[in-house]
Amino acid sequence: MMGTNYPYPVLPPNDGVGIFNDVSEYLRSSDVTFGNLEGTLLNSGGTPKKCMDPKHCVAFRMPEHYAGYLKEAGFDIVSIANNHAGDMGNEGRESTAGTLDEYGIKYGGQYDHPTSIFIKNGIKYGFTAFAPNTTTLPLNEYKTVTKIIRELKTQCDICIVSFHGGAEGSGATHVPFRREIFLEEDRGNVYDFAHTAIDAGADIIFGQGPHVPRAIELYKNKLIMYSLGNFCTYGKFGLGGAAGIAPIMKIFVNSKGDFVKGTIIPIKQIKRGIPIYDETRAVINLIRSLTRSDFPQTDLEITDEGSIIKK
Repeated sequence: MMGTNYPYPVLPPNDGVGIFNDVSEYLRSSDVTFGNLEGTLLNSGGTPKKCMDPKHCVAFRMPEHYAGYLKEAGFDIVSIANNHAGDMGNEGRESTAGTLDEYGIKYGGQYDHPTSIFIKNGIKYGFTAFAPNTTTLPLNEYKTVTKIIRELKTQCDICIVSFHGGAEGSGATHVPFRREIFLEEDRGNVYDFAHTAIDAGADIIFGQGPHVPRAIELYKNKLIMYSLGNFCTYGKFGLGGAAGIAPIMKIFVNSKGDFVKGTIIPIKQIKRGIPIYDETRAVINLIRSLTRSDFPQTDLEITDEGSIIKK
């Protein structure tokens, strides 16, 4: 979320130009780079969403040309399945999709655009995403989850899945292995979802939603990242503690989508939400600790430098 012009402008310096400068070398270094687009791309207008609890209702509307910053930084695909994808109603959803098309960024996760398939370096990738929100592919309907992923896998070599689920905040760093309710919303059982998705054919799973990092797990040789935290959330989130650090996860898989190795590149946010490399490597230590605690039997080891190694 690179800033918002609603209900009043909260935008980065220099209109956001260079917001990813400190981290773009990492984002551009992969065959495919994924991110979660937390909000809408719309210059003006739209119908702001209504929430069950107005005290916790926040809507994001990013200027459309900000999609160019994503493209320049190296993003190939984004999820539009989250609780901010509908912040500006149908007009916001349509503008977001049209803008992403204009800039050549693939996306998925809405009923009217559930999946994307594309070829890069001779490999055919498929992408889809799920969330417990209006018009998004349903995180909690496992029959639908299985059907969509199973069909997608028949059309691609590597199947990438994203989910937006779980409770939020500093108390939500651990995977609870149960259904999570937050602000009266059913945020799903992310452990059950991830395993269901891999059973259906997913090769790699990127999770988000809690706004703090969570553990990683290896299941059937496929990597699950249960939450990647806040990477770029300009101006609208408290960024203290775990909420202000995040990983860029560089993951290597083989031609079957099986995990080979990975690296956690540690990031923190400064100046209200600009991502930079974190010399303290705080998120490496946090994810290692959470993984050892929540998944002590998983076949992964994380080194001090952030290397992710199969045991």
